[in-house]
Amino acid sequence: MTCLSALIQHICASDFHKAMESHNSTNWCVWSNVRSPYNNFTLCTEQIAECLRIPWPNVMVEGIFLQIHAEYFQDCPTEELSDPPPSIVFALVMTPICLIPVMVVLVVLKTKNGDGSS
Repeated sequence: MTCLSALIQHICASDFHKAMESHNSTNWCVWSNVRSPYNNFTLCTEQIAECLRIPWPNVMVEGIFLQIHAEYFQDCPTEELSDPPPSIVFALVMTPICLIPVMVVLVVLKTKNGDGSS
């Protein structure tokens, strides 16, 4: 694992750090700015692990990713999930409630016609 760590630090991490330092720290939280370096870093770690026939992901690689996230992305705001607007909730609740009486009427009409085949 020390060989894997050294290769990742020398080959993958150095390129990633250079790419990240080329951006202002406020731009680190913009996914379109970091997508390419982050993806390249991920692919690089996968290729090295594959070359050394070491499973990927592994504990060491996960630790490196945790360090990167702590260094670059810790202060990024996270989008919290929120409830949809009341009008959407109302529509989603009322639609099945309104369909129940319609289905009951259809069943009653179908059985009143005397059609015993269905």
